[in-house]
Amino acid sequence: MKIGKFSLLFIILTSIVLSCSKNNNNATAAPVLRDRTEQQAEDDIILEDYLSSYYYNSADLQANPNPSMKDLVITALPADGVLPDPDKNTLLIDAVETHTTTFSDTEYKYYVLKIAQGGGEKAPHFCDQVRVLYQGFLPNDDNKVFDESPNPTDFYLIGDGVNTQGVITGWRKVLTEFNMAASYTDNGDGTVTYTNPGVGAMFLPSGLAYFSEYTSNIPPYAVLAFKFDLLETSVMDHDNDGVPSYLEDLNSDNEFVVDYENRDSTTDDDTDGDGTPDFLDADDDGDGVLTINEDTNNDGDPTNDIGANGIPKYLDATETASNK
Repeated sequence: MKIGKFSLLFIILTSIVLSCSKNNNNATAAPVLRDRTEQQAEDDIILEDYLSSYYYNSADLQANPNPSMKDLVITALPADGVLPDPDKNTLLIDAVETHTTTFSDTEYKYYVLKIAQGGGEKAPHFCDQVRVLYQGFLPNDDNKVFDESPNPTDFYLIGDGVNTQGVITGWRKVLTEFNMAASYTDNGDGTVTYTNPGVGAMFLPSGLAYFSEYTSNIPPYAVLAFKFDLLETSVMDHDNDGVPSYLEDLNSDNEFVVDYENRDSTTDDDTDGDGTPDFLDADDDGDGVLTINEDTNNDGDPTNDIGANGIPKYLDATETASNK
């Protein structure tokens, strides 16, 4: 299965690649589009109620030197509402970190349960490739599992919208807070064992997931939760121009945005205003010279080639081909 979703602001699909392909045979009418701010308020009530009503096996995880998402057990409180074995278990609401972010002109609140930071040196950037184990479930449907990976799976946190697809917004916000595994061992049978991966769970409002979209196994406006192991990460250069994609986020908002509805306005991540953001544009400044060829000192990194006016030549159209 695949996890996919279109952003209204840009052509990249922002959904998680494996989990939720659209059901093209679904005759259900598309839901009425709701106000994002109002929906966020409703979603947060659902999430807080869930986090206050479920607990996890905290003592088991703390005693485990190499935990995995498979060791995380989330359970509903009994009917009396009393937490069983408080020395062994912890309410989710007492353990999660609360985060906020602005997406699609809306402030969102989401929650992260951090089991293990991850022992590797690298954390993914918001647009990198990751290798993970994960399980997705519905908090408001008794933790019903809608997707999971039995084996390590690779995702692009942001795809190019054509050849590669990306993930829902919430994944980009959460996975960047964790480190990859400290090491791995090839078992010689086609499997790999990872040591000290980043381990956690995320609890997301619909606006950081699929919002109004519906799939064969996820209803519209559903809040979602995922358990995950972050195993590996690789830096992406989507357009192969020699500039890592994360450096082409010009306003440092951890998103790639081109405002197609207001083309007279200044675009955030599109230097030459041609409608293609720099991370997909092989000629970022539109001067007719490919960005990769503006590496005039031949060190493999165009960001090091600074022009006379103090900015990189690949971003400066006044640095013409004749003087580059």
